[in-house]
Amino acid sequence: MESKIVIEESLTNRDFLERYASAGCVGLVGATHLIDIGIKKAQRVIRADRKDGQWTHAFLFEGCRIDGYHWILESDLDIAKRHFRFGVQENRITKYFDEKEYPTIAVLDFGLTQQQIQTVITTALDLLAEQWKYSIRELFGTLVALPSRRLSRRPNLLQRERSLYCSAFVQYVFMKVGLDFAPDIDEKNTAPEHIISTKIPHTAYILKRDINLILK
Repeated sequence: MESKIVIEESLTNRDFLERYASAGCVGLVGATHLIDIGIKKAQRVIRADRKDGQWTHAFLFEGCRIDGYHWILESDLDIAKRHFRFGVQENRITKYFDEKEYPTIAVLDFGLTQQQIQTVITTALDLLAEQWKYSIRELFGTLVALPSRRLSRRPNLLQRERSLYCSAFVQYVFMKVGLDFAPDIDEKNTAPEHIISTKIPHTAYILKRDINLILK
């Protein structure tokens, strides 16, 4: 099986996600926040063309729930009035409907079996129940390691117990079904660009994205 890319240019974020979101798929977004700009620049070393990375956050689609909404599982920083969530959490995909904040979106379908889908979602829910934290410390450890193949292959320099940032969270749950997006990279050094450029066969549905930016 070969990987396939499907480009969408005219859909809204909402229409795109409602069309392609499915349980067990991986979501990627490129955000416009200040920290995301830094993450894009740091991922230049992963890309063959050495251009800024386009993806800054990764998550897992959980499926449509009884409320009629698609839900996702992710490790993220969520700061709202009088409410802080730093770690693994559940959210509706409405979080990513804003085109200004999230101008690029992708859904990656790895063709998981129903048993594999159950495994990755159950694993993610276990991390949610156990209150695993979002690790800014490990994120910086990865940003330091990315330019060095030697450091990237070694355990994250700043790793902590029961902590994962976004793309490391996605890699962690997919390792439970034997899918390693970047075999030469330590699990806790996995970046969003490693996921989009994986050699594992999949279909990538991409919204508002130049196909030349992801071909290696």
